[in-house]
Amino acid sequence: MPLDATNDPLCKSWVPSAERIDGDFPIQNLPIAVFRRRGAAAAFRGGVAIGDQILDLAALAATGAFRGEEAAALSAAAQSTLNGLMQLGPLSWSALRHALFAGLLERSALRAVFEPCLVPQAQAEYALPAHIGDFTDFYSSIHHATAVGRMFRPDNPLMPNYKWMPIGYHGRSSSIDVSGQSFHRPQGQRLPPGDSQPRVGPSERLDYELELGVFLGNGNSLGSPIPVAGAESHVFGLCLLNDWSARDIQAWEYQPLGPFLAKNFATTLSPWIISLQALAPFRVPAARGSADPEPLGYLTSESNSAAGGFDIRLEAFLQTASMLERHEPPQRLSSTSFRHSYWTVAQLIAHHTINGCNLRAGDLLGTGTQSGPDPGEAGSLLELSAGGKQPIRIGSTETRTFLEDGDSVIFRAWCAKPGAARIGFGEVRGRVLPAAL
Repeated sequence: MPLDATNDPLCKSWVPSAERIDGDFPIQNLPIAVFRRRGAAAAFRGGVAIGDQILDLAALAATGAFRGEEAAALSAAAQSTLNGLMQLGPLSWSALRHALFAGLLERSALRAVFEPCLVPQAQAEYALPAHIGDFTDFYSSIHHATAVGRMFRPDNPLMPNYKWMPIGYHGRSSSIDVSGQSFHRPQGQRLPPGDSQPRVGPSERLDYELELGVFLGNGNSLGSPIPVAGAESHVFGLCLLNDWSARDIQAWEYQPLGPFLAKNFATTLSPWIISLQALAPFRVPAARGSADPEPLGYLTSESNSAAGGFDIRLEAFLQTASMLERHEPPQRLSSTSFRHSYWTVAQLIAHHTINGCNLRAGDLLGTGTQSGPDPGEAGSLLELSAGGKQPIRIGSTETRTFLEDGDSVIFRAWCAKPGAARIGFGEVRGRVLPAAL
């Protein structure tokens, strides 16, 4: 996806807060979410972030300011879910982005139409941006896979298939919620060390997973694989994703069929979906070592090898209940980049559909935990605490190996480099409640 006028870092908006150097939502970003005014009885509707404001797309559609393809895309974006807009495809997404960009641009003739449609983000509440029919979570970080594998198989941490195909499993969409989700500590079977019989009870090794989510737009028909070279035309955008994990439940149940109750109790998404066009300045080559095998034909293309990755900075923070009571800010635990991912977004889609599986508008893919090559780039407590053997100091008085009741986990992400506007993802936040006994 080449750069276009909407990526021009010299462009400015008439919305003052969009010009903050460290802000997440300049005019070059324009991410979309589903929102309404907090406490209002009005229906949820699509909105686009600009600075610290939200452009209410339902209010904008009611003005009748757009015509043709832009009007059709705006009407779809104004609904209570974005599935209709997602289904329209990349030409419609691009038309809407350019129309909104033109209206928010400094000295735009449409300012008088757009300005009454702004809502402060501080007054908003969010819903899931789409009806998520299916959710697939992948395992695309080789650094995470190696670190976790080494805990169980020190001499052979990676399974033989890892470098040949993206590994994934089908998750559950009913327990996915938007940022701000609170959930009860999951219960299930666990086999404590040294015991010969499992016990049932609350998880004692609850963890987070620092991931990106990939929302699918226009899908494919059953039996028709999506080629890797065209896979990104099916991507509506990216968001932050926390796929909470009960490591002790997972360790007992995952053989022979993989994750089940350890994963399906909660998944939390950030509200804002960032388009691939907004991320175009931050593309990087696909990450693959020179000694690694070349991907099989259906997983490789010239464009994917040259620029299939994205340099998206990812951060994980923890705020304990006592920190919250003392009004202390969250503590950063780790920082990494999506550029380290072994498998690209396009490869995830190509592999998912090679058997003829049909993807639909609103389907969600998780990238799997994103970790980098250095210890401080680990995307989970499992890695940071060396499987629970090395407690992590939190503030001046607390430690953690895994999450405790009352803990809040926050992820943030952004892209930045010289000659490009900073593109942010906002944040995703979730909190652990005591088990519902």
